[in-house]
Amino acid sequence: MIIRDIVNWLETVAPPGYQESYDNAGLIIGNFESAISSALITLDVTEAVIDEAVEYGCGLIISHHPIIFKGLKRINGNSYVERCVIKAIKNDIAIYAAHTNLDSISNGVNSKICEKIGLTNVRILSPAKEMLLKLVTFIPVNHLDKVREAVFAAGAGHIGNYDKCSYNLEGSGTFRGGEDSTPYVGDKGEFHEEKEVRFETILPKHLKNKVLKALLNAHPYEEVAYDLYPLENEFSNVGSGMIGELAFAETEENFLSELLDVFDCKVIRHTGLLGKPVRRIAVCGGAGSFLLGKAIAEGADLFITGDFKYHDFFDAENKIIIADIGHYESEQFTKEVFHEILIKKFPTFALRLSETKTNPVMYLCKR
Repeated sequence: MIIRDIVNWLETVAPPGYQESYDNAGLIIGNFESAISSALITLDVTEAVIDEAVEYGCGLIISHHPIIFKGLKRINGNSYVERCVIKAIKNDIAIYAAHTNLDSISNGVNSKICEKIGLTNVRILSPAKEMLLKLVTFIPVNHLDKVREAVFAAGAGHIGNYDKCSYNLEGSGTFRGGEDSTPYVGDKGEFHEEKEVRFETILPKHLKNKVLKALLNAHPYEEVAYDLYPLENEFSNVGSGMIGELAFAETEENFLSELLDVFDCKVIRHTGLLGKPVRRIAVCGGAGSFLLGKAIAEGADLFITGDFKYHDFFDAENKIIIADIGHYESEQFTKEVFHEILIKKFPTFALRLSETKTNPVMYLCKR
C-alpha cells in the first residue's frame, strides 16, 4: 500500500479543511510515496507506541492527536515529542494524524461516542458556519445534464441527507467573440444569443478547486462564466459535538453508572444531580467546555465531555448535568473510527489497533 492512497482516502472522509486553525492534522513524518505493508492505529503517539509499530512491522502510525502541535526548533531528544520524531525517522515509520477534522464530521469521534451509549436521532450539536460556497454558472440547454453531473460528482450539491441539489432557471445569454476567440456556437466578431440555464448549487469551501475543475472540463464554452458566493449558512454535516436521545429516559444515577462501565472510567467529575430523568444527551470528545451553552440551548439533560475547569462547572446553573469523564476516556474509541473508515476502502490491508495505553492521567482513589 502507498501512504498517499491511505492519506487521500482519510482526507476524503475527514478533509483537512475541517480542522481548527491551531491544529496540525496531516502527514507529519514520512514520505507520501513510501510503500507499507501494515499500519498501527492509536489515539496518541508515544515512544511505546512507536516501539509497538517496530515490533509488528507497521510502516505507518495513524493517530488522532498530532505528535507535533507547534514548530520544533531543535530535535535533540530533550522531550518525548523530540524522541518520538527521532525514533520514527530512525525506524522509517511515517506518522499521520486526523484530529479536529475527525472530530468535526458526522461519522467521526462524537458519532462513535453516541453509538457507544445508544443515542438515536443524533445530529451535530454546533454546526460549522462560513464553510460553504454557492456556485452559479450558465450552461447551454443541451449540455445541462453533462455539466451538472460533473459538478455533482466533484462533491457539490449536498444539503443534509440530500444530494444533487440545485436550482435551474432557463434564460438567454449573449456574447461576441473577439478576433482570437474560438466560439463553441456563433461566429467570432458577431453578436450571439444562446438559450442557457442558470445553474446554482452549493459546495464546501475545501472542494472549490475540484468542483471548478470539473465545471471547466465539462462545460463546452471556451470562456465559462461563473460566480462563487460565500455563505453564512450552517453546515449541518460538519461541526462540533453531537446531540441525541436515549431510547428511554433513565435516572441520573443509573445513566452515570452506565458511563462508568462503557468508558471504563475510574471517576466521573459531575455537577449536582437535578433529580429528574435524563434522555437528551449532548457529547463532545476531548475538551468540550466551549459547547456547554449550546448544549443547554438545545435542551440537553446531560453533557458528556472532558477537561472541564473548576469555574466552568458553575456555568451549568442547575440547567444541565455536566459529566466530565476524562479526555482519554471520551476519545478512546477513535481507534475504531479510523479502522471503520479504512477497512471500508481497503478491506484486505493489514490494520492493527494499538494495545499501548497512552492515557497520561492516573487516579488514586480513597478507600
